[in-house]
Amino acid sequence: MNDDLSEADTRMTKPYFPALFALLLLPLVLAATETVTFPSGEITLHGVLYKPEGTGPFPAVIYNHGSAPGMMSEQAFAALGPVFASHGWVFFGPYRRGQGLSASAGPYIGDQIAAAEKTGGISVAAATMVRLLETDHLDDQLAALAWLRKQNFVQPNRIAVAGNSFGGIETVLGVERGGYCAGIDSAGGAQSWAQAPELQSLMTRAVRNATAPIFFFQAANDFDLSPSKTLSAEMNKVGKTYKLKIYPSYGDSPRDGHSFGYFGSEVWAEDVFGFLNQYCTK
Repeated sequence: MNDDLSEADTRMTKPYFPALFALLLLPLVLAATETVTFPSGEITLHGVLYKPEGTGPFPAVIYNHGSAPGMMSEQAFAALGPVFASHGWVFFGPYRRGQGLSASAGPYIGDQIAAAEKTGGISVAAATMVRLLETDHLDDQLAALAWLRKQNFVQPNRIAVAGNSFGGIETVLGVERGGYCAGIDSAGGAQSWAQAPELQSLMTRAVRNATAPIFFFQAANDFDLSPSKTLSAEMNKVGKTYKLKIYPSYGDSPRDGHSFGYFGSEVWAEDVFGFLNQYCTK
């Protein structure tokens, strides 16, 4: 029931290296990455900020990480943050409870899902995943949004949401509830969709109620393309604005394809920033 870089996958995937090389070639648009804290209910969470050069205010994106354990999401933020900043967007990567810099703020969702599967099987694990993503983890995302809206370097009416894998699920849930200007869902649910009818129902409901356009994208060799195809079709059915794009295969395996949203910006950047600039207007 893992929906991101697995614990066994502690190495960087092959596509990471060209992405890292491209990152080194970006113009020096950033000061040092800034680490911040923000409240989520009674707990304190941490996140990282990348800012464009200048004082702003700028449009901003909240980027929801996936389910990777420990500090593995730091690789994704390090690859993505400079890309967004170089396009004039503040990048805010909040760490939800139990992961990364917020590891001490609560239990790790992967452990909670694994414990549920051990005691009750796949169906109980799926129910636990859905419950946590639509409660604690959505609460953490919306707390990050509330904090970001108060910052004087951000244009509060131009905040978008994005995410890969579990973060793509969170993106769809956030578009239903957060009042964002747009959402970018990369591979949300690609490893869990077939095993979790509750997840299908949750995300389908969320896109029906979407309050902003959503761009769904995946690499052709991702684990399962059904989430993007099904959810975009549902938005079309109810007259919501969306975009769907399946890119060519990325890397040599489904796991490489699943990391495309993190490390494939040289391929998707033009489409993503075109979408954001179209719907997050000044």
